[in-house]
Amino acid sequence: MAIAPATHVGAVHLTVSDLERSLDYYRTSIGLQVLESGGGEASLGADGAELLHLVEEPGARAADGYTGLFHFALLVPERADLAAWLRHAVRDRVSLTGASDHYVSEALYLRDPDHHGIEIYADRPRSVWGDNPQQIGTWPLDVDDLLAANEEPAVELPARTTMGHVHLRVADVDTTVAFYRDVVGFDLITQLGDQAAFLSAGGYHHHLGANTWESRGAPPAPDGTASLRHFTVVVPDDTERERVLDRLGGVQSDPSGNRFDVVVA
Repeated sequence: MAIAPATHVGAVHLTVSDLERSLDYYRTSIGLQVLESGGGEASLGADGAELLHLVEEPGARAADGYTGLFHFALLVPERADLAAWLRHAVRDRVSLTGASDHYVSEALYLRDPDHHGIEIYADRPRSVWGDNPQQIGTWPLDVDDLLAANEEPAVELPARTTMGHVHLRVADVDTTVAFYRDVVGFDLITQLGDQAAFLSAGGYHHHLGANTWESRGAPPAPDGTASLRHFTVVVPDDTERERVLDRLGGVQSDPSGNRFDVVVA
């Protein structure tokens, strides 16, 4: 039942209240390229690959207190890339909401104008954590040590930046684990009781996170909110896609109402 080891997550689709405001933020603060824009929608990414898709709903309010997106996580290829982005954030006064050492990775956190959560991170070498991905945790980030990895600020995210993982707000952790592990086929890496869980394919530390910290027992975000439309699960070939879709039985949303599409790389 395990999903193919090469499976990963892809583009995340969000509703935003003001598309031009969001495009300015994602270009100048986050460093994504606008790949295509028109008709109230826009595609953004790095090196021509789509990572984020925005759909405008004028006046949409933030979706706090509901299930949906906790954050999407942009994975840069090298630690020096993360240091360069942090130097840009310091120089250009980009507001951060957090900075953490997760043992498996180093991460910086933000929120966009619609309160969508964003993580920008770099993995530690897999040789450090490959046999122990379950040791993922949260400790203070040594910001000075990270900045020492690169003295040049860089606004634009580098080529080979990918969507490393998606972290979801869910109503219940156990039912979420049962769905993504036993139906979709991800491996459970670690679970923090009824608070959070992390799942992946191919031994990665996590492609999916899920928590109830702000959403225990909550319903999905209603219409009129700036919320997660869907994220993508990328499988290696059509055969694997059909296997996953067959297990899903046509259902492509989790028990908390978080929608996803299964696509081929």
